[in-house]
Amino acid sequence: MSLTGTPFFVTAIVVAALALLVPLLVWHRVGGPAVVRGAVRLLMVLTAQASAVVVVFVAVNNANGLYDTWGDLLGTEGHVAAAPNLGADGTGGRSISKEPRVRQAFAPVEDSALGTGVQVTHLTGRVSGADGEVYVWLPPQYDDPAYRAKDFPVVELLAGYPGSAKDWFSNLDATEQLRPLMVKGEVKPFILVAPRTSLLAGQDTGCANVAGVVNADSWLSVDVRKMVTDNFRAQTGADGWAVAGISAGAHCSAKLAIEHPDRYRAAVSLSGYNDPAAESDSITAKDPALRRETNPLWMLDHAKHPPRTSLLLTGQPGDGYEDALALREAAKTPTKVWVQKTYGGHLNVVWKPLLPEVFHWLSGQLGGVQKAKEPDGGLRPDGGARDAAVVQATGGGAVRKQGGGATG
Repeated sequence: MSLTGTPFFVTAIVVAALALLVPLLVWHRVGGPAVVRGAVRLLMVLTAQASAVVVVFVAVNNANGLYDTWGDLLGTEGHVAAAPNLGADGTGGRSISKEPRVRQAFAPVEDSALGTGVQVTHLTGRVSGADGEVYVWLPPQYDDPAYRAKDFPVVELLAGYPGSAKDWFSNLDATEQLRPLMVKGEVKPFILVAPRTSLLAGQDTGCANVAGVVNADSWLSVDVRKMVTDNFRAQTGADGWAVAGISAGAHCSAKLAIEHPDRYRAAVSLSGYNDPAAESDSITAKDPALRRETNPLWMLDHAKHPPRTSLLLTGQPGDGYEDALALREAAKTPTKVWVQKTYGGHLNVVWKPLLPEVFHWLSGQLGGVQKAKEPDGGLRPDGGARDAAVVQATGGGAVRKQGGGATG
């Protein structure tokens, strides 16, 4: 039975109810010596307490998207087959555009908590050596005949740690919030892509490449990116790509955009941080050089050329706000930084209402739909997805207009 979703939650509630009811019915019927009666009654009490704890855990896990599978929870499931040294750009010297197409089959997601139109595939990264699920949602316009020869901009969505790739769809209601605004033309019709970010059991990768350990950067910025452009009418240039994250995923989004302005034109960091040590399980925080070099602030300060990228950073005092201001202070043209102060805690309920303004801002940073590439770029003659095996499904969500924020 899946760790997440309604069936396991209902089962946990039923077991907890029975664990409470049974002692009430049999308490005075327990026979045997006093020691045996005491032990049985103690066992019943402990069982009732444990089952109640399980119910609370399942409710919290479902509400916050902490652990997606039993393997994630128990630390028995790894998603790294190999981690070769891929060099500074994370490609291992390959010309990614010349690599063979990634042919991927997708299946509709049946979990109603994710909204409608979300589809999923399991991707094995050819470059990174990592693997995991990737969720994709296509905007309402994708199957519109008027757009059949158009390529769409993409936003890659990163969960926190621990966190599920489903989080943006299930707990932040991205599709249900954005669909109406895309239909009305208030925000651009983005393809939303949510890949697995938990690749190592019990460890936060910091979305970095660490030779011999994990190539999380290349998984997100090379393998996932190529898979999307090979299977959907998605733009390939940086002007058509952005990355957005919450918490540890927010740290990742700023890092990836600063490090790869050739891949991402914009990034959104919701309650992120600069120093990797802010996450106690971060593998990048354990090595002084890696901790320094994966800090977005250090990266900006030491960039050979200021990256051509835009950052929208949110946080409350003591939780990301000061780090955001530091990035704004360090930014030099053409890097642009917007900072918005928030309140209410490090919670989904704080980030969820921000999605409308976030995607309104992204609409101003990324290009819109463009004429699709010629057939040698992978487009089928009928203007459909680049892989005939893809099962297409559409969906969407809602966004409000951007509120005020300091600019720099």
